[in-house]
Amino acid sequence: MPKMKTKSSCKKRFKVTASGRVVAGQAGKRHGMIKRSTKFIRNARGTTTLSKADEQIIKPMMPYAR
Repeated sequence: MPKMKTKSSCKKRFKVTASGRVVAGQAGKRHGMIKRSTKFIRNARGTTTLSKADEQIIKPMMPYAR
């Protein structure tokens, strides 16, 4: 069998943890930070884990990230 392809967009944006959850960068921080509250900016630091529904979309696109 030939190798399965990994979506290049997914391997750049997501990472799978040891427990199998998908980690992604926080959304909504590219521009317009002045109008955002300090609480939003503080809570949106770092990365976040995706919901179960979003994980089911991403995982088939990354067959070797298990």
